Amino acid sequence: MAAVTMRLPAARAPLDSSAPRSGEKHLVAPGDTITTDTGYMRGHGTYVEDDKLIASVAGVVERVNKLVCVRALKGRYNGEIGDVVVGRITEVQQKRWKVEINSRLDSVLLLSSINLPGGELRRKSAEDELAMRDYLQEGDLISAEVQSIFSDGAVSLHTRSLKYGKLAQGVLVQVSPSLVKRQKTHFHDLPCGASVILGNNGFIWIYPTPEQKDDEAGGYTANLEPVPLSDREVISRLRNCIMALVTHKIMLFDTSILYCYEASLPHQIKDILKPEVTEEIVLEARQRLLDSEG
Repeated sequence: MAAVTMRLPAARAPLDSSAPRSGEKHLVAPGDTITTDTGYMRGHGTYVEDDKLIASVAGVVERVNKLVCVRALKGRYNGEIGDVVVGRITEVQQKRWKVEINSRLDSVLLLSSINLPGGELRRKSAEDELAMRDYLQEGDLISAEVQSIFSDGAVSLHTRSLKYGKLAQGVLVQVSPSLVKRQKTHFHDLPCGASVILGNNGFIWIYPTPEQKDDEAGGYTANLEPVPLSDREVISRLRNCIMALVTHKIMLFDTSILYCYEASLPHQIKDILKPEVTEEIVLEARQRLLDSEG
């Protein structure tokens, strides 16, 4: 008979060290007045009424010179050119694929915006259009980059690099896009033996670090070899660590995930998501982050 874990309810002290050292963040709710100074420019998440700049969403006020905007704490992904995203193919259409990327509208991956297997560069022919389902079909997960944004807000993707393409043998974690920190690179090979793709759209892919990069396939063949138990345990631990960081609204990037992973090592994988263990691990990871910033 399986063991059952029971815990008595206990009051836990709130985590109060979330504010950065530079000062407390300016949080606003919809309808809050941000400023009455008419010299500011209106950015995303704001509107002007009676010479007042007012927040239209709940989030954090960000100021860049005279531009004021509100970054929503939670919401759908709004694409920006150059973003790295992880998405799922939902439909194969004429000369294009529809891709779900946690946005208001499905994004588009054009046949002309991919590299053919082997990285071959040439004009796509009618034969390539007939073979589209051999490259990507419904349900496939891919990594891609935002190429352009249409007038209605829909996103056009491309995979014209061998680092992008079909994903296999890993775990997909969905988080709020606002928790993914923007960095120069969103592909990270962690020293624990696994790699992560931190999609700007809030889709995170965790997979075993490949021993060698396979450039011959051009990113459209899936390796279906069995994954060793040790790799699966590392992936599971990373997944639970990311969920622990998300629970306490910690920004996700390679360093915060690695610190949380190292703090979780004394605990079993299944215990990481217990509230008291989660709090202990996140506090230790947060303190290391503050120490490294200082």
